[in-house]
Amino acid sequence: MAIKKYCFIGVGSIAQRHIRNLSEILSENGVEAEIDVVRRKNTLEGLTVGSLIHKVYTSPDELDQYDAIFITNPNEYHMSTLNAVHDKAKSFFIEKPVSSVGRLSEAQNSSYLNDVNCYVACPLRYKKVIQYVKQYVADHHIIGVRAISSSYLPEWRPGQDYRSTYSAQKVLGGGVSIDLIHEWDYLKFLFGEPKKVVYMSGKKTNLEIDVEDTALYMAEYDDKFVELHLDYFGRSTVRECMLFTEDDTIIADLIKNEIRFLKSGEIISFEESRDDFQKAELRHFLEIAAGAASDSTIFEAVQTMNLTQGIVM
Repeated sequence: MAIKKYCFIGVGSIAQRHIRNLSEILSENGVEAEIDVVRRKNTLEGLTVGSLIHKVYTSPDELDQYDAIFITNPNEYHMSTLNAVHDKAKSFFIEKPVSSVGRLSEAQNSSYLNDVNCYVACPLRYKKVIQYVKQYVADHHIIGVRAISSSYLPEWRPGQDYRSTYSAQKVLGGGVSIDLIHEWDYLKFLFGEPKKVVYMSGKKTNLEIDVEDTALYMAEYDDKFVELHLDYFGRSTVRECMLFTEDDTIIADLIKNEIRFLKSGEIISFEESRDDFQKAELRHFLEIAAGAASDSTIFEAVQTMNLTQGIVM
């Protein structure tokens, strides 16, 4: 059996998580593989997954052919990176979001929308609570939805100055509306594209960032309204989707991994770690790399990006 070859362009924390998880999945399936990386330093210095890496390159120009390339550098550079390596692999995994807001038109007008086999990350779809809600809404009428993701940016990455992260910097494509694009992705996964969106955003705290720390949305569907609140300042992390039905009010809690029916009192709990749903997504991507159709294309990711800016395509 031929050795599978994968390459990661950008080796930050999420890429290192993917490398570790990918290695475990391949090992579990008895697949022999080599994982290369592209980073500024031509060393393994500072990498927690150094033992899993075969080669280190400093430029995409140095790359050979791969079974799949993971584009995991800052979102500002996703499209230019894809442009540089589009002929170097059969399939591409692009970390969310597909682009920065400033370069969204580049993604929207990309010739690779249909010509290259791309999958744009959307891991919350694979959480068990979201999978449960997906099945539930298929059989029940939802009257209204209220979703929230609230957390404190300085505590996101322990040991790292939040001011130096891409989340805090406009030039790197940061800002809460894009950083927390996961919410719009799972809402679109559950309910489809809204017909209208009202959007407000701004910086209302003393956090030392040059991007918005608050984003608020009201979306209209034919049969419901959906409210969404995103922020960087919540001192107690909340990530929930509240569903209003004719018979009950249901909370899908993405932090506690549980579904709570407020009227009946029923609680459904799921055992799940972050690596569990991240691995589920990687397994799905490997199916796409093997020939399955992508269900998170660049075009669909651009649609979701536009929703974060209050634009319905």
